[in-house]
Amino acid sequence: MAIPHRVHLIGIGGIGISALARLLLHAGHEISGTEDNESHETLDALRAAGVVISANLNPKNLPVAECYIYSDAWLTKHTEVLAEARSRGVPCLSYFEAVGLLSKKFKVVAVAGAHGKTTTTAMMTDVFETAGLDPTAVVGSLRAKTKSNFRAGSGAFFIVEACEYRRHFLQFTPHILVITNIDADHLDYFRDLADVQSAFRELAQKVPADGFIVCDPSDARVAPVVAGLACTVVDYRKFFDPALPLKVLPLHRINAAAVLAAADCAGISAATARQALADFSGTWRRFEHKGKTANGADVYDDYGHHPTEVRVTLASIREQFPNRRLVVAFQPHLYSRTKILMEDFASAFASADEVLLAPIYAAREAPDPTVSSAILAEKISAHGVTARAFDSFAAIETYLKETAHPNDLILTIGAGDIYKLGEQLVG
Repeated sequence: MAIPHRVHLIGIGGIGISALARLLLHAGHEISGTEDNESHETLDALRAAGVVISANLNPKNLPVAECYIYSDAWLTKHTEVLAEARSRGVPCLSYFEAVGLLSKKFKVVAVAGAHGKTTTTAMMTDVFETAGLDPTAVVGSLRAKTKSNFRAGSGAFFIVEACEYRRHFLQFTPHILVITNIDADHLDYFRDLADVQSAFRELAQKVPADGFIVCDPSDARVAPVVAGLACTVVDYRKFFDPALPLKVLPLHRINAAAVLAAADCAGISAATARQALADFSGTWRRFEHKGKTANGADVYDDYGHHPTEVRVTLASIREQFPNRRLVVAFQPHLYSRTKILMEDFASAFASADEVLLAPIYAAREAPDPTVSSAILAEKISAHGVTARAFDSFAAIETYLKETAHPNDLILTIGAGDIYKLGEQLVG
């Protein structure tokens, strides 16, 4: 199907769906939106582009449209709004269904994987842009270069961050598929790692014979996903350069290797790709420097919310800043993830000097009294790292203002709204 002209987006402020709104505008659609959170970083740009955004959550006041597109978050919140949209007899699509439809006229470069998708997608966009390929791109964060999560292009390539949750990435048919890694995540949906792998296998099988899969085929979790396919499998380890100059953390050299491999598949010269990567300045909420506290401590923010992401990010910070005291303010994301991965989280903070835990960010879930930040703090402490739980951001802020030193590096980390704490600390 083709997406009709007049579209209303439910949850328009979300980081993915707001990029979709920009994409629809670029394609000539008339759009409007509903949002319950005025603090989204994306709303100002949409309003500046003329999009009417309503905070009225009365279902009967939902604007008339020829198509409704919703953020997945609204499957569990304000469900009456989505129910009203579905009752109106016009197409009602998820974010990924809509992006999948719009991507069909392009050569899709899909960046999938448990970790590193956003940085890899943003790097890819910079490289293809620098090479003059004028890509269209949807990134799961705001590129530091443009302060936007969308790039309007007129070239053949469509670069997109492709999430495995609920098998959403199966809406795409990639010409180039990047698999950064595979891990046991989203276990509120997937049964286990094998179930996650089955989703990746299904996506890999969609890559045509003249297409490419960029991955680490020696990884035991990836190998069965890419075995026996007709397309070309490219090993990104062959493009890894430990001396590649980057402005971002050393851990992102592996992302850069995947981008260099994909760029080679697209016919981009290594020199052009390497220069674009050297100039890459990161994205919002990926080790983003927020500023300094009143007493001179540096404050950074990061989106990491899985034990692997936390462990690798902290180790990379320790590598880059070996003489700084590293204080981590972590907001666990989802009761289910915290509970299932509790032991992994407990050991993930080994590189930190002190860990301050905010209450669990529930997102789409109901509270679970059997899991808490206090329990996690005890388990982290058992691994030899000082950890304590707080009942609010305000309490953490007060504690840090009383205890932080000029040589400290304070990192706020998590997929919820922990970034607001960093803004308060430097405000």
